[in-house]
Amino acid sequence: MTGPLSGIRVVDLCSVVSGPAAMATLADQGADVIKVETLSGDVMRHGRAASPGFSASFVACNRGKRSIALDLKRPEGKAILWRLVEQADVFAQNFRPGAIERLGFDYDAAKARNPGIVYLSISGVGPSGPYAGKRVYDPVIQALSGLTDIQADAQTGRPKMVRTLVADKTTAIYAAQAVTSALFARTRTGDGQHVEMAMLDAMLSFIWPEGMSPFAIVADDMQSASASAHDMIFETADGFITLGTVSNTEWQGLCGALNKPEWLTDPRFATQAARSANRQIRMLEIEAVLKGQPSAQILAALEAADVPCMPVRRRCEMLDDPQVQHNGIVTVMAQPGVGAIRQARPAARFSGTPAKAPSPAPALGQDSAMILKEIGYTEIEISAFQQSGVIAQHKA
Repeated sequence: MTGPLSGIRVVDLCSVVSGPAAMATLADQGADVIKVETLSGDVMRHGRAASPGFSASFVACNRGKRSIALDLKRPEGKAILWRLVEQADVFAQNFRPGAIERLGFDYDAAKARNPGIVYLSISGVGPSGPYAGKRVYDPVIQALSGLTDIQADAQTGRPKMVRTLVADKTTAIYAAQAVTSALFARTRTGDGQHVEMAMLDAMLSFIWPEGMSPFAIVADDMQSASASAHDMIFETADGFITLGTVSNTEWQGLCGALNKPEWLTDPRFATQAARSANRQIRMLEIEAVLKGQPSAQILAALEAADVPCMPVRRRCEMLDDPQVQHNGIVTVMAQPGVGAIRQARPAARFSGTPAKAPSPAPALGQDSAMILKEIGYTEIEISAFQQSGVIAQHKA
């Protein structure tokens, strides 16, 4: 095994996206992640499945893991899980608040058996409070956090969703970072700890730096901020581009590239503060100029003036983009049961402890027997578990 987390064992009870994606990051970085599933498997296995048990989303969130499928309603299944917990470094779960306690695997119980355990709990809005018992998915957090207000239509004010699971995936990034921080702290204290991560908290942290800037100064009157005036996508004669200016130098370069010297002395645009206050009209003025020119011509002029700009890629076009190909971020791996499948390699590159290349997601329970043997069960015991249905029998 390779990666900075080589030698770390993770017991992953998570399902859907936020928890599994967080633990997939740890697997990418070398951890031995054991995905513990019910006998029917993670619900994400079956959505838009390219092959039975392997949806593209499931593969992305569970690549590089091993799977054991247990009946946790039976004492034998719980005993197996306890043995896994006792030998693990990390335990992760994202059940609705109260569910893990009813199952008997809450943090206090886990700590009593393994004081060094780093125990991750991911919830929608937190373990308590007026919404804690609600079923929560990504759109709910987008709506509650204010993200849909940031995305609101500039003309109508109608809130809009981001059309990707931004709350789930942001939570996954924060959670993976928090777990590795807790593991680092353990190297100095010897003690594990409980890491609690709410999707709501993660999204508020994510949007705060600029999304909540109108509300940051306590002395200011609280009032609704206007929706984003422009989505930074500009139509050209033959497509779409994006561009943006922050500094005065970049603005001057833009004015020169678009042959609009009069904007330099226009009081609406003369300073950064004025350009910010008149953002909507500024964007409309820029778009009016761009609509009559080909993308390649505009981009060449903007690049020559050192103005940040890029063509807007469709997803199918992005795969062939020269920078994307140069970075080698998109790789192809063989997923048993599916065939060749594209994946994004781990984003971070480690010079001394390289992360693993993307490897397949496991079939339901495919590693059950091997994992049981590793934690001390005999062949006779394993066979008995299979025959009685305590563990799923994987069919190759």
